[in-house]
Amino acid sequence: MSHIDERAELSHEPLSPTAAYTEEEPPSKPRRHPIWKDVPQEQWDDWKWQRQNAITSVRQLRNLLEFTPEELEAIGQLESDYKLAIPPYYFSLIDPNDPNDPIRRQSVPSSSELQNPSGYELEDPLEEDLDSPVPGLTHRYPDRALLVTTHVCTMYCRFCTRKRTTMDREGWDAVNRNDQRMIDYVAAHPEIRDVIVSGGDPLTLPTAKLKFYLDNLSKIPHVDVIRIGTRVPVTLPQRLYDPELIALLSSAEKVWIQTHFNHPNEITVEAKRVCNALLRAGMPVNNHSVLMKGVNDDLSTMRNLMRGLLRIKVRPYYLFHCDPVIGAGHFRTSVWKGLEIMEGLRGHMSGLGIPTYVVDSPHGGGKIPLMPNYLISSSDDAVVLRNFEGQIVRYQAKDEPITRRKTKTTGVSGLLQGDKSVLIPENIERMERRKKVAAQKKVEAKEASCCSDSSPEKPAVDGMNLIQLTVRAPHSEGNGTRSKKSAGGPKKKTVKTKLLTASNG
Repeated sequence: MSHIDERAELSHEPLSPTAAYTEEEPPSKPRRHPIWKDVPQEQWDDWKWQRQNAITSVRQLRNLLEFTPEELEAIGQLESDYKLAIPPYYFSLIDPNDPNDPIRRQSVPSSSELQNPSGYELEDPLEEDLDSPVPGLTHRYPDRALLVTTHVCTMYCRFCTRKRTTMDREGWDAVNRNDQRMIDYVAAHPEIRDVIVSGGDPLTLPTAKLKFYLDNLSKIPHVDVIRIGTRVPVTLPQRLYDPELIALLSSAEKVWIQTHFNHPNEITVEAKRVCNALLRAGMPVNNHSVLMKGVNDDLSTMRNLMRGLLRIKVRPYYLFHCDPVIGAGHFRTSVWKGLEIMEGLRGHMSGLGIPTYVVDSPHGGGKIPLMPNYLISSSDDAVVLRNFEGQIVRYQAKDEPITRRKTKTTGVSGLLQGDKSVLIPENIERMERRKKVAAQKKVEAKEASCCSDSSPEKPAVDGMNLIQLTVRAPHSEGNGTRSKKSAGGPKKKTVKTKLLTASNG
């Protein structure tokens, strides 16, 4: 008998599909797994109850979700490699009838974590430890420093870059010498303007220790921004139901919140509530997402995620390519998949909802932004650009005389060396709308003109004004050649016409 078979089973009720798992536009309605249906709402909303009743073992999981014997054997081996903790709230976002549920993939151990087909998975893929002048602090960018303040998380993401840190099981509750050394280092380096307070999750810290960091960092004159890197609004929003915690975060006056939604199903009414509380307390809320296979690696999901974030006033900030950390290889997509998704975001939704797609470079190279190619070609005078529709335009950036010699040529070359300025693909929706607008304006102008001409007193028509235009008389009536009478220069005549104001947009 295997060690998995020897585990004692928990008593539980049979699972059945519920309406709570139907897809809906985020933020979604409150959810609760059937096993916790009788928990009083007051307890459910208590973050301490959530922490105390978190799922922390495979023994508990096997009674809540379906697994094959092989899967149970494999994930049992992972218990000693990486901590497991899933609050009841976050676990309730999982559809128990879907083995590929995106919330399950992020939080529940998988046999895929034991595979490493590329051999490229690393313990510290970003080499943060090599850029650590004092324990817990990483100083990589000139004006930023990252502080690892705790090893504890409310929920341990299966793709976490800092597994090596969160596996530390020693308590860091009291302020210690290394905490003070991190503060002293920031104070001694005036080039540091932005400090990221991270972990683990700093919102799991005891209030006194979190206050130590916020009070001391906020007093350093050259620190402009204190970023709190936290997944609490996503995995345990009940922690932020506490007005004293909100007040503490707000008191530093320099705090920005960096949170981490990866899927639209994580955007719940509970998450919206705490994000709004943070915003009302004066703290901007930005979001990091990680591109992950089987979680959000398709355009529809990513659009829904970004639009859902905008609905709760959380700004999409970064879309990270999944780091090559041990046990996370099965989450990693190709870079081309990320570029494909970015192509489907830019221009198709508000720019406020477009994150920057980045690869966090191995060897401590930092974040490298990637995007589809919008620059197609260039010359001494101009560049050729394309937009999201595929429209290709010539853009002259500087106000200088054109030096090129026009040549008879077509295509993109015609934009640089010829006399064209734009190439427009067929069947662009925007162009079809333009045609409809132009046709409507033509009809409205004709109707207005008829109405005006039929009135004996020719009353002024709303939106119509008389203007005088000086126009050149035509050179001829047929072949476009200038007649002898006009050889001395075109005659001018003054005509009166009506101008339709753009009152209808």
